[in-house]
Amino acid sequence: MEIKKIAIALDGPAGSGKSTIAKLVAQRLNYTYIDTGAMYRAITLKALQQGINLDQPEQLTQLAEATSLSLQYQRAADGMVLRVLMDGREVSEAIRSLEVTNHVSEVAAVAGVRSCLVKLQQQLAREGGVVMDGRDIGTKVLPNAELKIFLTASVAERGRRRWLELQAKGVRVELEDLIKQIERRDFIDSNRETDPLRQAADAILLDTTDLSITEVVQRVIDLAVAKGAVDNGD
Repeated sequence: MEIKKIAIALDGPAGSGKSTIAKLVAQRLNYTYIDTGAMYRAITLKALQQGINLDQPEQLTQLAEATSLSLQYQRAADGMVLRVLMDGREVSEAIRSLEVTNHVSEVAAVAGVRSCLVKLQQQLAREGGVVMDGRDIGTKVLPNAELKIFLTASVAERGRRRWLELQAKGVRVELEDLIKQIERRDFIDSNRETDPLRQAADAILLDTTDLSITEVVQRVIDLAVAKGAVDNGD
């Protein structure tokens, strides 16, 4: 009997834990994790490197259309590791810089950039068996996904998580500044004209403020199994 492979869409604001949860859920289900945020980060990195004015949507759209993006996964001791290739060059670490983080929402708000990357995302998810996270997955990219979840958490908690993440990488930044940056990203993401951040009508709201990563992953797994997915265990 053929095992059913569903599509899981995880949406939510910056710092809500989407990427972490999506990776772990994909590992449990033996699904493919598609990091849409990495795609927007790659275009942002390239724009910054080329000195393109982020207020020029036509230039940004042309840049996205002329860019080759590839997501490759390699098995490591602690699970699968994502390699992001932009025009054949690995940018996995560079796209996580604070500068890219501070500007990615501006680039992601450009309709032409979104149109270009959404097509690529839909191609990658065509066969099912995917976990995809972002801000418009359930509303735009995968509107027919069998399971849609909207992850959220308080701004203070999201700021704390990002601060701990940066501290672990040796990046020193004030917590208050991070919270302000997250609030700014929330505003941009929720108020952009094209595919703004919002909860899909049929998405399940999951507040992760007081939940551990393990607890959130298990809740998502339980919801996925109820939709027909098969849990392959830890």
